Amino acid sequence: MESEFLDKVEDNAAVRIWSENMQLEKGDSLAEGYTLELWDFTRISVTQNEFQELRDIWAGWGDETKQLFYQNFGDLPYLLDIKVDKNLFRAITQFWNPAYSCFTFGKVDLVLTVEEYTTLLHCPKVQIDRVYFKAANAQPFVKKLMSITGISEQWVTARIQQKCDGKCILWVSLRDLIVAHPDMKKKVDVFTLSIYGLVIFPKALRHIDEAVANLLIGLTKGPYGCQRF
Repeated sequence: MESEFLDKVEDNAAVRIWSENMQLEKGDSLAEGYTLELWDFTRISVTQNEFQELRDIWAGWGDETKQLFYQNFGDLPYLLDIKVDKNLFRAITQFWNPAYSCFTFGKVDLVLTVEEYTTLLHCPKVQIDRVYFKAANAQPFVKKLMSITGISEQWVTARIQQKCDGKCILWVSLRDLIVAHPDMKKKVDVFTLSIYGLVIFPKALRHIDEAVANLLIGLTKGPYGCQRF
């Protein structure tokens, strides 16, 4: 699959330059006058989710399913082949800023915005003006998963777990659903949820957090706030 994305390297470099210019022009998320205080000592774990099952699912799809994915969610599968430099993460740990939950170097924060993610990954249908909006009467996690998966409340409820300080669903449950789902659009949606939950915003190993469902629904809301699901 890696060869399919080699032509994106130059585009990604252009996005990086654009991102840096936009941050210099419009400023970043750090409060004016904020000074980063570096930690004297910290311990980190660089354990990450294994992506081979995601790669296998993607490799087994036909062109029609892959094109549907690209049309709705861009180049997310590209991330499955990115090699994480664990030594680099250990080196920059001292720049982790707990106040903003990101890496900061002087007055620059090293965390992509949703806009930068979607530009980098060529997500064509993302409604940026909807992503950061949180409905006053937000649906419970069960309803969100029912919306995304198209599966019954009984199935979803039986698979939701409490993990750390929030709710989540096991990756193995979504994996089995992706493989067996008769609806190609729902299959793509659940696969996308899994990439966001395991690759981009992982919280607990082999689990997809509720916040990722919120993000996916926000990314795919229509022009009048109606969800595509």
